[in-house]
Amino acid sequence: MNILIVDDEPLARQRLVGLLKNLNGYTVCGEAGNGSEALMRAQALKPDIILLDIRMPGMDGLEAAQHLNQMSKPPAIIFTTAFSDHALKAFEAHAVDYLLKPIKPERLEQALNSAKRLTRPQLNELRLTDDTSIRSHICVKIRGTLELVPVEDIRYFLADHKYVTLKTQNHEYLLEEPLKSLEEEFQHLFTRIHRNALVADRHIVGLAKSPVGHCVVIFKDLNEQLEISRRHLPQVRKKIKTLATYR
Repeated sequence: MNILIVDDEPLARQRLVGLLKNLNGYTVCGEAGNGSEALMRAQALKPDIILLDIRMPGMDGLEAAQHLNQMSKPPAIIFTTAFSDHALKAFEAHAVDYLLKPIKPERLEQALNSAKRLTRPQLNELRLTDDTSIRSHICVKIRGTLELVPVEDIRYFLADHKYVTLKTQNHEYLLEEPLKSLEEEFQHLFTRIHRNALVADRHIVGLAKSPVGHCVVIFKDLNEQLEISRRHLPQVRKKIKTLATYR
């Protein structure tokens, strides 16, 4: 089985490589030094198992696991960490096992055997439960590759049939996530202004009237404006006043 090793410490990766050399049936197909790199490597290498450190600079292992779980054929994830306080969150992220550093050879073999026994349907079943943690990045597909968009860079989400457009200052991306689930996850950061639109609170500066008399949202750094429905207008006005108080 192919294994991807993810850890920001080269010595930790080397130790895992050494331990795996003594086990039959496993091949190290690649290494990564952080969560973002892990996603790219996983997309390209399609590993069966990922040994994933939790505390890493940038995107940590817990958030990387969320994105890895969204792959069409997700790998089995085994967390490796020096800190026992992450155990609950690790299993909430549907990890197969949780290894404390320094990792003992017999525990590594036990965890790998557990991962090996899981079939793809079983892995997918593990991921059917709702994940209530909030992402700091959105994973988007562009020409067959994965790209991470920081949530703080997003200006709005705009739904159109089965797709949702994610808009940043300079780019647009298509998502296959329901607008409703995005609203539930990011309700503290985004406000619904229409049945098909969520806007980022941090990027709006006020309201205005369009030439045809509709109320629209004004963004800090976008020329375009989004219409506010009558139903949502009172709540949007309330939010604008609240934001003005804290700015």
